[in-house]
Amino acid sequence: MLREYLAYLRIEKGLRPLSIEAYERDLLQFAEFLELENTVFLHARQQHVSGFLEHLGKHGVESRSAARKLSCLRGLYRWLLLDKKIDRDPTLNLDSPSAWKVLPKSLAQSEVKSMLEQAGMAADHPEADAIALRDRAILELLYAGGLRVSELTGLHVADLSLDAGRVLVRGKGDKERIVPLGRAAVEALETYLKQGRPALAKSSSLAVTLFLSVRGEPLTRQWIWQLVKQSDRHASPHMLRHSCATHMVEGGADLRTVQTLLGHADIATTQVYTHLALGRLKAVHREHHPRAKRSPQEP
Repeated sequence: MLREYLAYLRIEKGLRPLSIEAYERDLLQFAEFLELENTVFLHARQQHVSGFLEHLGKHGVESRSAARKLSCLRGLYRWLLLDKKIDRDPTLNLDSPSAWKVLPKSLAQSEVKSMLEQAGMAADHPEADAIALRDRAILELLYAGGLRVSELTGLHVADLSLDAGRVLVRGKGDKERIVPLGRAAVEALETYLKQGRPALAKSSSLAVTLFLSVRGEPLTRQWIWQLVKQSDRHASPHMLRHSCATHMVEGGADLRTVQTLLGHADIATTQVYTHLALGRLKAVHREHHPRAKRSPQEP
């Protein structure tokens, strides 16, 4: 049954191998718990699912991870219900663990500026090589578009539309979205394409991947992580993604726009930034509502 479901995720839902591996780990963990309870997937009841969540909490699993595992179980039982393998969904009406209690870590705008300026100085040096031009383009793109690492490493040259200031990104489940790019990112990419990438692609004339290694091969996710760490030891690619969203919301962007930019399937995922949006809303309200301003006599 589990193999059938994983095949469904791969073929029907179009999930990537890494995502399927994560689903399989979570489901096998639940299966082990059910074995201790002398039952199996098809006979699980609501008390088994709630018991599993309680078990996770007792063993120090963070609420965010527990929420992800519950989401995984919801998907499985929806599939079983639609396939008429069960007659009731044991995950129904269960409250999700309060995930994202703390805003995901992001960098201050000054920290991002420093990182990008450092990469820019290396790329603008008279003796700058293809690697420096590539690295600047990568950092600018990660921050400008809020891309996931897997999305960045999967980009092709043909996905870029620099004249229009945008890039076509393939996200989770191979869902495509158009991501706008600012001037700095566009210029960094143009320079890389004209002066950097040709040197890297010499050893692989058939390469279509946008970002290449010195051997002309596609960069790995691990390599991108190392690049960001070298630029700022406190940073990570995912922090640049969160920084993009955080700084946009702080600048007045609405959550729906941020959801579209980041490629979140559910607005609930984007709502982690709600308190930032509310802070902005309060500031605008105080500035413009006639009854929100303090009177001159108030201390």
